[in-house]
Amino acid sequence: MGHGVQFFPIGLFASVMGLCGLSIAYQRFEQVFGLHLGIGMMLLVIAYVVFAVVGTAYLAKLAKHTKEVVNEFNHPAKASFFPAISISLLLLSIGTLEVSHEVARYLWIAGACLHFVFTIVIMSRWINRSYEIAHSNPAWFIPVVGNILVPVAGVEFAHKELMWFFFSVGLFFWVVLFTVIFYRIIFHNPLPPMLMPTLFILVAPPAVGFAAYTKMTGEMDGIARVLLYLAIFFVFLLFSMARNFMGLNFFISWWAYTFPMCAATLATTLAFKFTGLAPLGWLATIFIVVTTLIIAIVVVQTINAFRQKAVCVPD
Repeated sequence: MGHGVQFFPIGLFASVMGLCGLSIAYQRFEQVFGLHLGIGMMLLVIAYVVFAVVGTAYLAKLAKHTKEVVNEFNHPAKASFFPAISISLLLLSIGTLEVSHEVARYLWIAGACLHFVFTIVIMSRWINRSYEIAHSNPAWFIPVVGNILVPVAGVEFAHKELMWFFFSVGLFFWVVLFTVIFYRIIFHNPLPPMLMPTLFILVAPPAVGFAAYTKMTGEMDGIARVLLYLAIFFVFLLFSMARNFMGLNFFISWWAYTFPMCAATLATTLAFKFTGLAPLGWLATIFIVVTTLIIAIVVVQTINAFRQKAVCVPD
Protein backbone atom coordinates (compact mmCIF):
# COMPACT_ATOMS: atom_id res chain seq x y z
CA MET A 1 0.00 0.00 0.00
CA GLY A 2 1.28 3.46 -0.89
CA HIS A 3 2.37 5.78 1.84
CA GLY A 4 3.84 9.26 1.78
CA VAL A 5 3.39 12.96 1.21
CA GLN A 6 1.31 12.42 -1.93
CA PHE A 7 -1.46 11.10 0.32
CA PHE A 8 -1.11 13.80 2.99
CA PRO A 9 -4.75 14.75 3.80
CA ILE A 10 -6.01 18.33 3.57
CA GLY A 11 -8.19 17.49 6.58
CA LEU A 12 -5.16 17.73 8.88
CA PHE A 13 -5.46 21.52 8.80
CA ALA A 14 -8.41 20.93 11.12
CA SER A 15 -5.82 20.04 13.77
CA VAL A 16 -4.56 23.63 13.65
CA MET A 17 -8.15 24.85 14.04
CA GLY A 18 -8.67 22.64 17.08
CA LEU A 19 -5.41 23.51 18.83
CA CYS A 20 -5.66 27.23 18.09
CA GLY A 21 -9.33 27.23 19.08
CA LEU A 22 -8.41 25.68 22.42
CA SER A 23 -5.68 28.30 22.86
CA ILE A 24 -8.19 31.12 22.32
CA ALA A 25 -10.73 29.45 24.63
CA TYR A 26 -8.12 29.19 27.41
CA GLN A 27 -6.94 32.78 26.86
CA ARG A 28 -10.48 34.12 27.31
CA PHE A 29 -11.28 31.69 30.13
CA GLU A 30 -8.19 32.78 32.06
CA GLN A 31 -9.05 36.47 31.53
CA VAL A 32 -12.70 36.17 32.54
CA PHE A 33 -12.03 34.04 35.61
CA GLY A 34 -8.89 35.93 36.66
CA LEU A 35 -6.54 32.98 36.25
CA HIS A 36 -2.86 33.12 35.28
CA LEU A 37 -2.19 29.60 34.06
CA GLY A 38 -0.42 30.43 30.80
CA ILE A 39 -2.08 27.45 29.11
CA GLY A 40 -3.53 29.61 26.33
CA MET A 41 -0.12 30.96 25.29
CA MET A 42 1.50 27.52 25.46
CA LEU A 43 -1.21 26.10 23.19
CA LEU A 44 -0.75 29.01 20.79
CA VAL A 45 2.92 28.11 20.35
CA ILE A 46 1.95 24.48 19.70
CA ALA A 47 -0.66 25.63 17.16
CA TYR A 48 1.98 27.66 15.30
CA VAL A 49 4.32 24.64 15.21
CA VAL A 50 1.57 22.32 13.95
CA PHE A 51 0.54 24.88 11.31
CA ALA A 52 4.15 25.12 10.11
CA VAL A 53 4.52 21.32 9.94
CA VAL A 54 1.17 20.66 8.24
CA GLY A 55 1.61 23.64 5.91
CA THR A 56 5.10 22.55 4.87
CA ALA A 57 3.93 18.99 4.23
CA TYR A 58 1.02 20.15 2.11
CA LEU A 59 3.21 22.57 0.13
CA ALA A 60 5.52 19.63 -0.57
CA LYS A 61 2.52 17.66 -1.78
CA LEU A 62 1.46 20.58 -3.98
CA ALA A 63 4.95 20.84 -5.49
CA LYS A 64 5.57 17.12 -6.03
CA HIS A 65 2.06 15.74 -6.53
CA THR A 66 0.02 18.59 -7.97
CA LYS A 67 -2.50 16.22 -9.52
CA GLU A 68 -3.33 14.74 -6.10
CA VAL A 69 -4.03 18.24 -4.72
CA VAL A 70 -6.22 19.08 -7.73
CA ASN A 71 -8.16 15.84 -7.21
CA GLU A 72 -8.72 16.73 -3.54
CA PHE A 73 -9.89 20.21 -4.48
CA ASN A 74 -12.37 18.73 -6.96
CA HIS A 75 -13.68 16.14 -4.48
CA PRO A 76 -17.25 16.96 -3.29
CA ALA A 77 -16.39 16.30 0.39
CA LYS A 78 -12.64 16.97 0.68
CA ALA A 79 -12.83 20.36 -1.08
CA SER A 80 -14.66 21.82 1.92
CA PHE A 81 -11.56 21.28 4.06
CA PHE A 82 -9.39 23.66 1.98
CA PRO A 83 -10.87 26.72 3.75
CA ALA A 84 -9.47 25.20 6.96
CA ILE A 85 -6.18 26.74 5.77
CA SER A 86 -7.59 30.28 5.77
CA ILE A 87 -9.52 29.63 8.98
CA SER A 88 -6.27 28.52 10.62
CA LEU A 89 -4.72 31.87 9.66
CA LEU A 90 -7.72 33.74 11.09
CA LEU A 91 -7.57 31.76 14.35
CA LEU A 92 -3.83 32.33 14.67
CA SER A 93 -4.56 36.04 14.21
CA ILE A 94 -7.14 36.00 17.02
CA GLY A 95 -4.81 34.07 19.29
CA THR A 96 -1.89 36.42 18.56
CA LEU A 97 -3.80 39.69 19.15
CA GLU A 98 -2.51 40.16 22.67
CA VAL A 99 1.03 39.12 21.78
CA SER A 100 1.67 41.13 18.61
CA HIS A 101 -0.94 43.38 17.04
CA GLU A 102 1.15 43.71 13.88
CA VAL A 103 1.63 39.97 13.33
CA ALA A 104 -2.08 39.46 14.02
CA ARG A 105 -2.90 42.07 11.37
CA TYR A 106 -0.92 40.32 8.63
CA LEU A 107 -2.33 36.93 9.57
CA TRP A 108 -5.85 38.37 9.46
CA ILE A 109 -5.35 40.03 6.06
CA ALA A 110 -3.96 36.80 4.59
CA GLY A 111 -6.70 34.69 6.17
CA ALA A 112 -9.60 36.98 5.23
CA CYS A 113 -8.47 37.40 1.60
CA LEU A 114 -7.77 33.70 1.11
CA HIS A 115 -11.05 32.72 2.72
CA PHE A 116 -13.02 35.07 0.51
CA VAL A 117 -11.43 33.41 -2.54
CA PHE A 118 -12.22 29.93 -1.23
CA THR A 119 -15.81 30.96 -0.50
CA ILE A 120 -16.37 32.34 -4.02
CA VAL A 121 -14.76 29.34 -5.73
CA ILE A 122 -16.52 26.66 -3.67
CA MET A 123 -19.95 28.30 -3.73
CA SER A 124 -19.79 28.94 -7.49
CA ARG A 125 -18.89 25.26 -7.88
CA TRP A 126 -21.97 24.27 -5.85
CA ILE A 127 -24.07 26.29 -8.28
CA ASN A 128 -22.39 25.21 -11.53
CA ARG A 129 -21.84 21.51 -10.87
CA SER A 130 -24.34 18.73 -10.42
CA TYR A 131 -24.25 17.22 -6.93
CA GLU A 132 -26.21 14.40 -5.34
CA ILE A 133 -27.86 15.02 -1.97
CA ALA A 134 -25.55 12.31 -0.58
CA HIS A 135 -22.57 14.56 -1.35
CA SER A 136 -23.75 17.13 1.21
CA ASN A 137 -22.38 16.80 4.72
CA PRO A 138 -21.65 19.08 7.70
CA ALA A 139 -18.11 19.75 6.39
CA TRP A 140 -19.81 22.05 3.88
CA PHE A 141 -20.23 24.47 6.79
CA ILE A 142 -16.46 25.08 6.92
CA PRO A 143 -16.42 27.84 4.25
CA VAL A 144 -19.41 29.42 6.04
CA VAL A 145 -17.84 29.36 9.50
CA GLY A 146 -14.80 31.19 8.19
CA ASN A 147 -16.88 34.15 7.03
CA ILE A 148 -18.55 34.42 10.43
CA LEU A 149 -15.11 34.18 12.06
CA VAL A 150 -13.55 37.07 10.08
CA PRO A 151 -15.01 39.87 12.29
CA VAL A 152 -13.69 38.39 15.57
CA ALA A 153 -10.21 39.81 14.92
CA GLY A 154 -11.20 41.96 11.94
CA VAL A 155 -12.86 44.70 14.00
CA GLU A 156 -9.34 45.58 15.16
CA PHE A 157 -8.02 46.08 11.62
CA ALA A 158 -10.79 47.02 9.19
CA HIS A 159 -13.99 49.05 8.89
CA LYS A 160 -16.97 47.59 10.76
CA GLU A 161 -19.10 47.62 7.59
CA LEU A 162 -16.70 45.14 5.98
CA MET A 163 -17.09 42.94 9.04
CA TRP A 164 -20.86 43.03 8.69
CA PHE A 165 -20.41 41.98 5.05
CA PHE A 166 -18.54 38.80 6.01
CA PHE A 167 -20.87 38.12 8.94
CA SER A 168 -23.98 38.50 6.77
CA VAL A 169 -22.68 36.14 4.09
CA GLY A 170 -21.74 33.54 6.68
CA LEU A 171 -25.01 33.79 8.59
CA PHE A 172 -27.20 33.59 5.47
CA PHE A 173 -25.47 30.56 3.98
CA TRP A 174 -25.37 28.85 7.38
CA VAL A 175 -29.19 28.88 7.38
CA VAL A 176 -29.37 27.71 3.75
CA LEU A 177 -26.85 24.89 4.23
CA PHE A 178 -28.35 23.84 7.54
CA THR A 179 -31.67 23.25 5.78
CA VAL A 180 -30.03 21.16 3.05
CA ILE A 181 -27.87 19.10 5.40
CA PHE A 182 -30.62 18.53 7.97
CA TYR A 183 -32.86 17.27 5.16
CA ARG A 184 -30.07 14.94 4.00
CA ILE A 185 -29.53 13.59 7.54
CA ILE A 186 -33.23 12.94 8.20
CA PHE A 187 -34.51 11.64 4.87
CA HIS A 188 -31.49 9.90 3.34
CA ASN A 189 -28.94 7.28 4.31
CA PRO A 190 -26.95 7.97 7.49
CA LEU A 191 -23.58 9.64 7.17
CA PRO A 192 -20.73 7.15 6.58
CA PRO A 193 -18.64 6.46 9.72
CA MET A 194 -15.76 8.59 8.39
CA LEU A 195 -18.03 11.66 8.28
CA MET A 196 -19.96 11.08 11.50
CA PRO A 197 -17.63 13.35 13.56
CA THR A 198 -18.45 16.24 11.20
CA LEU A 199 -21.88 16.44 12.87
CA PHE A 200 -20.11 18.46 15.57
CA ILE A 201 -19.57 21.20 12.98
CA LEU A 202 -23.26 22.03 13.54
CA VAL A 203 -22.13 23.69 16.80
CA ALA A 204 -19.61 26.01 15.18
CA PRO A 205 -21.69 28.55 13.18
CA PRO A 206 -23.92 29.75 16.06
CA ALA A 207 -21.05 29.62 18.58
CA VAL A 208 -18.67 31.58 16.35
CA GLY A 209 -21.59 33.80 15.35
CA PHE A 210 -22.15 34.72 19.01
CA ALA A 211 -18.47 35.65 19.45
CA ALA A 212 -18.42 37.72 16.26
CA TYR A 213 -21.76 39.43 16.86
CA THR A 214 -20.93 40.48 20.42
CA LYS A 215 -17.49 41.68 19.28
CA MET A 216 -19.10 43.92 16.64
CA THR A 217 -21.97 45.22 18.79
CA GLY A 218 -20.33 45.21 22.23
CA GLU A 219 -23.45 43.80 23.84
CA MET A 220 -25.39 40.58 24.37
CA ASP A 221 -28.81 41.31 22.93
CA GLY A 222 -31.63 39.05 21.75
CA ILE A 223 -29.89 37.99 18.53
CA ALA A 224 -26.75 37.10 20.46
CA ARG A 225 -28.80 35.02 22.88
CA VAL A 226 -30.42 33.08 20.04
CA LEU A 227 -26.99 32.23 18.64
CA LEU A 228 -25.61 31.28 22.06
CA TYR A 229 -28.46 29.01 23.06
CA LEU A 230 -28.58 27.32 19.65
CA ALA A 231 -24.89 26.44 20.07
CA ILE A 232 -25.48 25.10 23.58
CA PHE A 233 -28.49 23.10 22.41
CA PHE A 234 -26.46 21.47 19.61
CA VAL A 235 -23.78 20.49 22.14
CA PHE A 236 -26.40 18.84 24.38
CA LEU A 237 -28.02 17.14 21.37
CA LEU A 238 -24.74 15.68 20.12
CA PHE A 239 -23.66 14.49 23.56
CA SER A 240 -27.04 12.77 23.93
CA MET A 241 -25.99 10.81 20.80
CA ALA A 242 -22.65 9.77 22.33
CA ARG A 243 -23.22 6.11 21.44
CA ASN A 244 -23.14 7.07 17.74
CA PHE A 245 -19.56 8.28 18.14
CA MET A 246 -18.07 5.97 20.77
CA GLY A 247 -17.55 2.94 18.54
CA LEU A 248 -16.07 4.76 15.54
CA ASN A 249 -12.63 3.84 14.26
CA PHE A 250 -10.15 6.69 14.18
CA PHE A 251 -10.22 8.94 11.14
CA ILE A 252 -8.61 12.33 10.59
CA SER A 253 -12.20 13.60 10.63
CA TRP A 254 -12.11 13.15 14.44
CA TRP A 255 -10.58 16.64 14.46
CA ALA A 256 -14.09 17.85 13.59
CA TYR A 257 -14.95 17.26 17.27
CA THR A 258 -12.42 19.85 18.41
CA PHE A 259 -12.92 23.34 17.00
CA PRO A 260 -16.73 23.38 17.45
CA MET A 261 -16.31 22.48 21.13
CA CYS A 262 -13.67 25.21 21.48
CA ALA A 263 -16.13 27.68 19.93
CA ALA A 264 -18.89 26.58 22.33
CA THR A 265 -16.47 27.00 25.27
CA LEU A 266 -15.52 30.49 24.10
CA ALA A 267 -19.16 31.48 23.59
CA THR A 268 -20.25 30.37 27.07
CA THR A 269 -17.21 32.06 28.63
CA LEU A 270 -18.05 35.35 26.90
CA ALA A 271 -21.71 34.95 27.87
CA PHE A 272 -20.69 34.58 31.51
CA LYS A 273 -18.59 37.74 31.16
CA PHE A 274 -21.62 39.65 29.84
CA THR A 275 -24.22 38.33 32.26
CA GLY A 276 -22.35 37.17 35.37
CA LEU A 277 -24.80 34.27 35.59
CA ALA A 278 -23.29 31.39 37.59
CA PRO A 279 -24.84 28.61 35.43
CA LEU A 280 -23.05 30.00 32.38
CA GLY A 281 -19.81 30.12 34.35
CA TRP A 282 -20.21 26.48 35.39
CA LEU A 283 -21.11 25.50 31.84
CA ALA A 284 -18.00 27.25 30.50
CA THR A 285 -15.90 25.38 33.05
CA ILE A 286 -17.44 22.03 32.13
CA PHE A 287 -17.01 22.75 28.43
CA ILE A 288 -13.33 23.67 28.73
CA VAL A 289 -12.58 20.51 30.72
CA VAL A 290 -14.49 18.29 28.29
CA THR A 291 -12.96 20.03 25.26
CA THR A 292 -9.45 19.61 26.66
CA LEU A 293 -10.08 15.89 27.19
CA ILE A 294 -11.49 15.47 23.69
CA ILE A 295 -8.50 17.21 22.10
CA ALA A 296 -6.05 15.20 24.21
CA ILE A 297 -7.69 11.97 23.01
CA VAL A 298 -7.69 13.09 19.36
CA VAL A 299 -4.01 14.16 19.58
CA VAL A 300 -3.00 10.77 21.01
CA GLN A 301 -5.03 8.92 18.37
CA THR A 302 -3.50 11.04 15.60
CA ILE A 303 0.05 10.39 16.82
CA ASN A 304 -0.69 6.66 17.03
CA ALA A 305 -2.10 6.70 13.50
CA PHE A 306 1.08 8.35 12.20
CA ARG A 307 3.23 5.80 14.03
CA GLN A 308 1.22 2.98 12.47
CA LYS A 309 1.51 4.68 9.05
CA ALA A 310 -2.27 4.80 8.82
CA VAL A 311 -2.61 8.48 7.86
CA CYS A 312 -0.80 9.31 4.63
CA VAL A 313 -2.29 6.40 2.71
CA PRO A 314 -4.77 6.10 -0.18
CA ASP A 315 -8.46 6.32 0.77
